Amino acid sequence: MGSATGIVSAQGKQPLLSFGIISDVQYADIPDGHSFLGVPRYYRHSILVLQRAVQKWNKMQKLKFAINFGDIVDGFCPKDQSLNAVEKIVHEFEIFRHGSVYHMIGNHCLYSLPRDRLLPLLRIPSVDSRAYYDFSPIPEYRFVVLDGYDISAIGWPQDHPKTIEALKCLGERNPNSDKNSPTGLVGLERRFLMFNGAVGKDQLEWLDGVLQDAINSNQKVVICCHLPLDPGASSPAALLWNYDEVMDVIHRYNCVKVCLAGHDHKGGYSIDSHGLHHRVLEAALECPPGTDSFGYVDVFDDRLLLFGTDRMKSTEMIFTS
Repeated sequence: MGSATGIVSAQGKQPLLSFGIISDVQYADIPDGHSFLGVPRYYRHSILVLQRAVQKWNKMQKLKFAINFGDIVDGFCPKDQSLNAVEKIVHEFEIFRHGSVYHMIGNHCLYSLPRDRLLPLLRIPSVDSRAYYDFSPIPEYRFVVLDGYDISAIGWPQDHPKTIEALKCLGERNPNSDKNSPTGLVGLERRFLMFNGAVGKDQLEWLDGVLQDAINSNQKVVICCHLPLDPGASSPAALLWNYDEVMDVIHRYNCVKVCLAGHDHKGGYSIDSHGLHHRVLEAALECPPGTDSFGYVDVFDDRLLLFGTDRMKSTEMIFTS
């Protein structure tokens, strides 16, 4: 995972496309705290990381859009401030002046506001409160944004079939009374926690259709999801519940080249058995004051180059096929 800078100048090629990336801002106007595992969290500083990201992106004429990988506010944000906090962060993103900012939902977003209020604020194109969609900024590439909380115990009304399905899954796989506790869960089973979720059957069928269409259109595909999809790039406790089912669909098609995710704050990188690159992004929330974590991606025909700032590592992802 060396720096990508020398490679680009050696190639001398102009990228087909460039876009900004940031993940897990988790802003709240509260004192600094810690994760469950004791990692420091800088709730007020994270908005400064975002502001510096947007300032940097705005100076880069080549950027066409930016993607935020979810969790824009923190679950500890007092409930009476949730709406203001979300609007405040959305406003910071709107200062970006090179095209759209694409959002996806994370667990902390859903702790703060129910899905039906959140999606319009994030301008997520939605039917029936679905939060998955795709877009093609250039003919050669398609970006697919998955909704990792499609089946989830958070965000849907308590009596919603998707909540019921999620609670049933947790009840079968996690024996703890606190369903956010991985105590006693071994290996990959540690993902069956309430702060994770799954991609439902309708979304899997939709994904299959989108990838089929991408093949027909001769497009390469980048998958984006708040929750990681490969155990090699993530802690087991941060994975999508049914990452294996989602990857079974993705691996049927050779058009998908890269899967990008957030959620697992320390970041990660792997290449799976089919040659797909999985890059989990380092969180803005865990940047001590004066440090940063954001970046931009140059998209080429045969690779993606992630140029990270500070705590976000630069990564060169060369396609194998």
